[in-house]
Amino acid sequence: MASSFLASHKLPPDLSIPKHFSKLKDPRRAHRRLHLLQDIIVVALCAIIAGAQDWQEIETFGCKRLAWLRGFLKLPNGIPAHDTFERVFDRLKPQAFQACFREWVQAVQQVLNIKQVAIDGKTLRGSGSAQLGPLHLVSAWAVDQRLSLGQVAVDAKSNEITAIPVLLELLDLHGALVTIDARGCQKAIAQKIIERGGDYALTVKDNQELLRTDIQQSLIDACERDFAGLEYDH
Repeated sequence: MASSFLASHKLPPDLSIPKHFSKLKDPRRAHRRLHLLQDIIVVALCAIIAGAQDWQEIETFGCKRLAWLRGFLKLPNGIPAHDTFERVFDRLKPQAFQACFREWVQAVQQVLNIKQVAIDGKTLRGSGSAQLGPLHLVSAWAVDQRLSLGQVAVDAKSNEITAIPVLLELLDLHGALVTIDARGCQKAIAQKIIERGGDYALTVKDNQELLRTDIQQSLIDACERDFAGLEYDH
């Protein structure tokens, strides 16, 4: 009976942060843990979503909303100090954290019924140094929900073409329209969007001169024939 009920009633996904970060290993020594790892992660993510920009602001957010946070977190020793947030996140493995975060965002994405995903590359201001160049990220952005769905770091803006398919591979695009600027107008990228279940609207500019000319001429020809004999959607 239970199995037949579950088969006919699709249960909502578990969107809780602790559930999706449960596989993340705590980098601290067990006898020196005053705060639970899951509590630290949940407070930090909630603070960042609320607009916190640094560790001090994350601590301030937690202290101001301590009563609310204790409604779903244990917080046995209250809110961690900003130094604790910084030390813990500095020791976490970035790849492991990213995998957990991506899993959580994808679960949220399924519930939000995202309709448009914009792919774009940006260079982070102030991220460069004498030893390293500035950090350039290609991001997938849920337009209506104002939510970042994923990011891939690249060496330079010229490498966006190879990074976009990698980013698309991380996303469930069923029912979504993916928009990309002229740099992403490539056959391989269009094919990857289709494989992931989405539709695409790619910008065509002078970097695809022949394609741009073909599109313009096709529209001219269609208008001259009043679209007779052409299949199209209103």
